[in-house]
Amino acid sequence: METMELKTETLQKQAAQSVSGGTALMDALVCENVSTIFGYPGGAIMPIYDAIYDYKEKLNHILVRHEQGAIHAAQGYARASGDVGVVFATSGPGATNLVTGLADAMLDSTPVVCITGQVFAHLLGTDAFQEIDVINITTPVTKWNFQVTDANEIPAIIAKAFYIAKSGRPGPVLIDITKNAQLQLFDYEGYKKCEHIRSYRPKPIIRKEYIVDAAKLINAAERPFVIFGQGVILGKAEAEFKAFIEKAGTPAAWTIMGMSAIPTDHPQAVGMLGMHGNYGPNVLTNECDVLIAVGMRFDDRVTGRLDKYAKQAKVIHLDIDPSEIDKNVKTTVPVWGDCKETLPMLTALLEKKLYPQWFQQFWDYRKKEEEKVIQEELNPSTEILSMGEVINVLNSLTNADAIVVTDVGQHQMVACRYAKFNHSKSNITSGGLGTMGFALPAAIGASYGDPNRTVVAVIGDGGFQMTLQELGTVMQFKPNVKILILNNQFLGMVRQWQQLFHEKRYSFVDITSPDFVQVAKGFGIPGKSVSKREDLQDALKQMLEHKGSYLLEVMVAKENNVFPMVPQGRGVAEIVLSKEEI
Repeated sequence: METMELKTETLQKQAAQSVSGGTALMDALVCENVSTIFGYPGGAIMPIYDAIYDYKEKLNHILVRHEQGAIHAAQGYARASGDVGVVFATSGPGATNLVTGLADAMLDSTPVVCITGQVFAHLLGTDAFQEIDVINITTPVTKWNFQVTDANEIPAIIAKAFYIAKSGRPGPVLIDITKNAQLQLFDYEGYKKCEHIRSYRPKPIIRKEYIVDAAKLINAAERPFVIFGQGVILGKAEAEFKAFIEKAGTPAAWTIMGMSAIPTDHPQAVGMLGMHGNYGPNVLTNECDVLIAVGMRFDDRVTGRLDKYAKQAKVIHLDIDPSEIDKNVKTTVPVWGDCKETLPMLTALLEKKLYPQWFQQFWDYRKKEEEKVIQEELNPSTEILSMGEVINVLNSLTNADAIVVTDVGQHQMVACRYAKFNHSKSNITSGGLGTMGFALPAAIGASYGDPNRTVVAVIGDGGFQMTLQELGTVMQFKPNVKILILNNQFLGMVRQWQQLFHEKRYSFVDITSPDFVQVAKGFGIPGKSVSKREDLQDALKQMLEHKGSYLLEVMVAKENNVFPMVPQGRGVAEIVLSKEEI
């Protein structure tokens, strides 16, 4: 039998050879430099799984325990590596189980290619076993999707899928392949990567006059303020962005998705924006005279009430997606294009400046936030552990070099507020969709995306129970994932809102959890639970130094709230530091 390498070489060199659609798909993935696939087999995708059997030396398949776990793992892989994540799933429920992850990837601009199996083409529309119209179901949550019914289409469609997923503003793509196309033999002439699609322009034309106008505004500004999002990371423009802010001399604040694009201790970094962001960046958004937004989309969690957002400022918006310009916030100067290209052009026109008095306002607000919030969160006066102090100790033990993957809830906001990062692509979280259950499978994916870094999944007790079956994936494939559960015995973020805005009417947020350490033990994963301050550092150190995956549960205060907070329906300048201010 030919080795997989010889088979691939033969497929590429021969003018034409009769192969199955499944084999052509495998060859396409190899040619796209795919190394890891996350998936779950089933009847309608069985020929593809038969084909991958001959490609096991090149394609590493990770068998998840649920298709939602597969796509979240692919997201984690993509976010940690900067490459495209790949998913296999069968038809019907296999395909529909991907929808949440597709929506998550769509909102967070994550490049993922999902391959789903489908019933035989002649059965389409007959309500056959495990048939579902996955194309219409996933159209709103994919950048592009397509159904293949003939094997001859596979090479070109897969090439197009990868090109669309990773070009321009990245996003998820789904290709649905009928079973007959997977089995069908056809004359395969080799794989050719896609480099252009008529009518699809992933990068808008850069208008140099707008670059000039933007530079004039920045040079004339007295209180300029840069806010940046994940577009800097997706554009691989970290160095260009750093050079831009350092020449401009401006304060710079990040969205949750933009966090780690520059080191969190950079002297011009003033913190996080948004509902639970830092005090100064939120208040001073409404006092700057020029607001420069780079690779972010003015999400409602960043802006609060739009009719109270930065009305005094001239707004410069740099984005690769023209549809984001003027969508939420009216722009004075739009700068269309890839920020890796536009930022150097803009930087070249800037005057090098410093704004000591303007920066001092940020530090004054920071001091107030430290006195009223941060000190108590990082060094609580009570005997009960806080989430913030756990993250603070984690920072010291990892030297800010770890990848931190967070789930959704209070622990997410605390981790994003207090985690420290030295390197880009270090903060992986579900931003736009806010998907509970994201962290564990995404951390598994991240461990394959960047296997040389420590991956810590910070998860709440509620979110962990949504996808804890993926401990089975950890058990079987042994990725090096550190699982840190911050257990407050509540659905904490919902409880906080019920306390502050619904008169403490705690409606179904008191959640009973299993013994997580024993659950992990059942999957062959060691762990422990701690609740005392004197045990915390040693427990975290043991988790980090353990060879292989490890679960650490830390019992934290039940009714701690995350502050600062921009209450719903208020502007960013109306951010509060305590419940007494609401």
